Amino acid sequence: MKPIRILSPTLNLLAEIDDYESFIFTRRWHGVGEFELHINRHKQHTDKLQLDNLILLGSDTHKVGIIRHREIGLDESGKDGENWVIRGYELKGVVGQRLTLPPDHTAYDNKSGDVETVMKHYVDRNIVNPTDPKRKMPMLTMAPNQQRGPQVSWQSRFKNIAEELEAISLLTGVGWSVAVDYKNLVWVFDVAIGRDVTARQAVNPPVIFSPEYDSVKNLSLVDSYMNYRNTAYVAGQGEGVDRRVVEVGTAEGLDRFELFVDARDVAEETEDDPPQPRPEQEIIDDLENRGQQYLADYAAVFTLEGQILTNSPFQYERDWDLGDVVTVQNLGWGVTRDARVTEVKEIYEPSGFQLEVTFGQSPPTLIRKIKQELKQMSAEVRR
Repeated sequence: MKPIRILSPTLNLLAEIDDYESFIFTRRWHGVGEFELHINRHKQHTDKLQLDNLILLGSDTHKVGIIRHREIGLDESGKDGENWVIRGYELKGVVGQRLTLPPDHTAYDNKSGDVETVMKHYVDRNIVNPTDPKRKMPMLTMAPNQQRGPQVSWQSRFKNIAEELEAISLLTGVGWSVAVDYKNLVWVFDVAIGRDVTARQAVNPPVIFSPEYDSVKNLSLVDSYMNYRNTAYVAGQGEGVDRRVVEVGTAEGLDRFELFVDARDVAEETEDDPPQPRPEQEIIDDLENRGQQYLADYAAVFTLEGQILTNSPFQYERDWDLGDVVTVQNLGWGVTRDARVTEVKEIYEPSGFQLEVTFGQSPPTLIRKIKQELKQMSAEVRR
């Protein structure tokens, strides 16, 4: 089985383990993945599996997790059944330990620019170079800004940074990560742009996942409009007929799904002393951006999940990887779609290695649905 290395938070190598019962490492493009290790307590180096230590998969510096949970039980089989269950999340999940604190002179932390600049802005001012030294994570550094991704405007106030980065990623398609740098003994935050390896392009060798190509099995499909909205009425400041409302989206007829967004917190005046009226187009742009952010939470769900064949003609991490846009096809279902690889689950067991992959946006979880409902309830209360 593939070895896993146990590191201290400061990247000192503590041990290497290759004799475990099972290890599952899940990578996510938009959000934060997780891992789960099962190992007998009496095997070598299990004493190093302590909270806050890191687990590195082989020598892959981008496949690293931080231990956040340990549990153990003993059954009638005695020592043979005394197994540790070690869980944690991808190292990039540590950014979720901080909130987006606005500057002292403004209600929100507003940032516009390319996606990389915006994402790195929130990480830098809240974790890497915060005003309050107690908020700094000494191990976390920032990769040089290459100004990648489309233009985006974002505003945030006391939000979980990992959730904010996930929302920006869902809106723009740009991924983000935290890797380890052995040479400099630091953790490195960076963003990533997936490749286009679909059948319709001619730059990269195409990757087609299909039972007909013997590249995927156990395929399942979810194609859903159950939670879908594509048009938003975004209401800013004012009362009654004087309230500023902008419309985001152009769908018509049966194809139109509407949503109300309360955005009365979008300011009509500057925070100068004394306040000055903001340019009308600037206010409208902020309201439209807020609408786009909400609509991203209500996107149509098209998800294909499948197990990749070990003898697939397309090699993982060479021909395709997390974040790439590939072509997924099942001729029997009449389905051919280009979709991003948004999740990869690597499963290591004595019986062999398996890959389970999610293409496209995953169906909303219960927690995500609750958050959406709370947003709507909050909007209705404030109206």
